[in-house]
Amino acid sequence: MKTLLVLGASSDIGIFLIKRVHRSYGHIWAHYFHWNDKLEDLKELLGEKIQFICADLFSISDCEKLTDIIRNSEFLPNHIVLLPMTKIIAQKFIKTKWEDFNNGWEVSIRSAVLLLHAFLPIMKKKKSGKVVFMLSSVTSNTPPKYESAYITVKYALLGLMKSLAAEYTGSGVCINGVSPDMIQTKFLNDLPRLLVAQYAETRPQKRILNVDEIIPIFEFLLSDNANAISGENIVIQ
Repeated sequence: MKTLLVLGASSDIGIFLIKRVHRSYGHIWAHYFHWNDKLEDLKELLGEKIQFICADLFSISDCEKLTDIIRNSEFLPNHIVLLPMTKIIAQKFIKTKWEDFNNGWEVSIRSAVLLLHAFLPIMKKKKSGKVVFMLSSVTSNTPPKYESAYITVKYALLGLMKSLAAEYTGSGVCINGVSPDMIQTKFLNDLPRLLVAQYAETRPQKRILNVDEIIPIFEFLLSDNANAISGENIVIQ
């Protein structure tokens, strides 16, 4: 039975992804920190197939508890999607505090490392598994100004993805990243509207992406059609 674990399932992307792929799984673990109406809808839609876990990723003990709960269950994940990221702070580097860098590091990097420490060896033993990192188009193009903390963490995630893909080559575990351009989600709520509009004007389609435009890439990387793909960073613009 295939089991999916989505870290950051309460995000707009997490909700949409689970709705899109749930028929391919016998069980789904959905991590969240703040409950919302969309999670309630998922609960009603999927019933016992989905199991929610609340964890504050800023807390190392919460990360460890989350991992222990899953590891001690009968539903060990063979597919993992890593979505967590702190919100973008648009400000000059000189005004960006170390805490802004560290917050992104704890939420995105540390949570991924702890989780994958627990479950990559199991996937390797079973010679089957998929891991998909949520990255960003800033890892492949000239990045925007005034987002040094966000960009630094995304590059660190890219490095983690690439190194793990190399280490697990030939193991049956495929590890990839998806790097979309700016997406219309609640993640943008703290950015000035004018800044978002100005950025949209610079894009090929003169707009930012919608969630439904990136979910098919996640779906593909989680499918058997992507069994020969690992170590790739797929950019969507």
